[in-house]
Amino acid sequence: MTETGNSRQSQAWNGPLGHHWAAHQERYDAMLSRVNDALFEGAAIKPGDRVLDVGCGAGATTRIAARLTAHGHAVGVDISAPLLDRARASTAAEGITNAAYEHADAQLRRFPPAGYDVVISRGGVMFFADHTAAFRNLARALRPGGRLAFICPQPAGPDSEEARAFSLLGKLLGEEAPDPDRAAAHIAMASLSDPDRIREVLRGYDDIDVAPVTVETVWGQDAADAVDFILSRTPGRTVSDATRAALEDTLRPYDTGSGVRLRAGVWRVTATRP
Repeated sequence: MTETGNSRQSQAWNGPLGHHWAAHQERYDAMLSRVNDALFEGAAIKPGDRVLDVGCGAGATTRIAARLTAHGHAVGVDISAPLLDRARASTAAEGITNAAYEHADAQLRRFPPAGYDVVISRGGVMFFADHTAAFRNLARALRPGGRLAFICPQPAGPDSEEARAFSLLGKLLGEEAPDPDRAAAHIAMASLSDPDRIREVLRGYDDIDVAPVTVETVWGQDAADAVDFILSRTPGRTVSDATRAALEDTLRPYDTGSGVRLRAGVWRVTATRP
């Protein structure tokens, strides 16, 4: 197992949670495709750039970065072995030759000093055990003037479409004890939701910008498909026909005809290394 400063997250992302993301790679990639737009607008990758993708998961953003940098290269790093297996397989299948992957904790990994022009992350940076130490390590990996761009969730307020829908779904599914791995991931997701906290852990960077962006997440082709996917995230869970019908009714208002789409707020964070 790779060296990591965060054994709890390593356990989660190498266990059932990571295997679910790997098994449903296409689902998750489709879900987060609009988030990619916000990330790469902030990253401003140019041909020839050397790009580091932190918490790359199954490699969707690494592959996009590799295409954008053309004759440069992209390296994805993640603590999840099953997700990296999927990343390598997809990269080979798509014929991308300027992308590679490392099984490592980016908080501790000794990257080549000033080895990258751009560091990106689509939601991976929230999972660090020590955010301040991690961002200092990433600053060392950036060349002077290099760019950092990442996406993290805004506070989960009660009025967003995602919050309203999943509050109702949770009530319908009962007050079961949450899966510990998923609970740990959920807690970590909120770790950088406060803009003041983001600026604090980025101390030492220049030009820090925390911009609110509204994105749509796509949960399925229609309400029934979305419910199938949501239930699959808890292995072995079964529900009655009445509960399934109620779950579908909850999501039906968000069925646009081109997928079940829920709006949510994220922060697009950009900064530069002095």
